Amino acid sequence: MSIFKMAVIGEEDLIRGFGLLGLDLFPVSTGKEARDLLYGLKDDREYGVIFITESIAQGFTEEIEEWGSRPLPAMTYIPGSAGSEGYALERIRRIVEKAVGVDILKGKEVGNK
Repeated sequence: MSIFKMAVIGEEDLIRGFGLLGLDLFPVSTGKEARDLLYGLKDDREYGVIFITESIAQGFTEEIEEWGSRPLPAMTYIPGSAGSEGYALERIRRIVEKAVGVDILKGKEVGNK
């Protein structure tokens, strides 16, 4: 059985708390830094999950989606400095639609119950 590590990429002040949970932290200040870092991490077989803040992921979400279509590492968004920008919900919506053939989350917005 393999044990994978988890990583968090984002603004240092936002990701610091994840270190207390044992996740590897990769503080960056720009999307370009994060993109370059992800190129290395996505092929590193040590990581099973990579979290990235939405605010840092802006500008290269299509690449993240493409890389995220592989089984490992699983890549997902967490809210950034501006709060949730809806990338995570949109990604989940597309995954669910692909799995079941219909958008069962239609009309669901961030924060709605």
